[in-house]
Amino acid sequence: MEQFSLNNTQVSRIGLGTWAIGGSEWGEVPEKDAIATCLSALEYGINLIDTAPIYGRGRAEEIIGKAIRQRGQRDGIYIATKAGLEWNEHGVYTNSTPTRLRQELEGSLRRLSTDYIDLYQIHWPDPIVPIEEAAAVMREFYEQGRIRAIGVSNFSAAQMRTFSEVAPLHSNQPPYNIFEREIENTIVRWCREHTVALIVYSPLCRSLLAGRLTTSTEFPAGDIRCVDPKFQPPRFSQYLKAVARLDEFAQKNYGKHVLHLAMRWVLDRPGISAALWGAKRPGQLHALNEVLGWKLDEAAMQAIDQIVQESITDPVGPEYLMPRVREA
Repeated sequence: MEQFSLNNTQVSRIGLGTWAIGGSEWGEVPEKDAIATCLSALEYGINLIDTAPIYGRGRAEEIIGKAIRQRGQRDGIYIATKAGLEWNEHGVYTNSTPTRLRQELEGSLRRLSTDYIDLYQIHWPDPIVPIEEAAAVMREFYEQGRIRAIGVSNFSAAQMRTFSEVAPLHSNQPPYNIFEREIENTIVRWCREHTVALIVYSPLCRSLLAGRLTTSTEFPAGDIRCVDPKFQPPRFSQYLKAVARLDEFAQKNYGKHVLHLAMRWVLDRPGISAALWGAKRPGQLHALNEVLGWKLDEAAMQAIDQIVQESITDPVGPEYLMPRVREA
């Protein structure tokens, strides 16, 4: 397993993303399968497990806590979780008030069955709470030793700059994949210049780059892809065309499939520290063996760019993921 250094700790460049095992936006997941997935990830050399209270309204963190207890030891697991969101019957809202952050830390520690968190991240910037105020609370947690590193998620370069003036900033977690590359404009450059790790999510673009979907694929009610414009006509057919061509390219040049190509592409992009691999069952980790041990050169990167540009005439980003802003 490839690794990188995050605040003097060696972390796997592929992390287990646990949004799916929370169950609320990706279909129900049997608890035994979810626990087995966490334990299997460790066998593949993955020590980074990324989660958040919002994933299944606490269920994903509880699953990880049960996996730790079943394993019998906390050492060797790098837990990254988040704070700064709240939810009710009307939806999900940003909330990074000091009170909320303190409540969430206590809740996460309890659900995860641990007395410290390796990487604690503000999930989304809160337009109502000054960034400096949230950063000060995170610095407090860090100085107390309750968290080992400080991160943010979905923050712009300007927002990271403001945050880092108050507290040490070790990572940012934005979406990034072959189809969603907005961070290349400013965020990647800023993080490289300030030694901030980039741990990216959705490297397979919500399974679009896994190569299993067709125009007749139906998603169950509540599935996050029901509201993702990439999965709606007429865009869906454009993206599937790109996926088919990328799969052909991967087979012809590397003996791989688009799934492996998409993950390798992210890992080989300049400035990317790690990528999160979402899985609900242990079997979904098998493909990792085909991701490691090879590289994409510049000619391959350019060929991939050309395929995407020719296939997708109406691209769209991940803006739909943005949570609501509560009333002040």
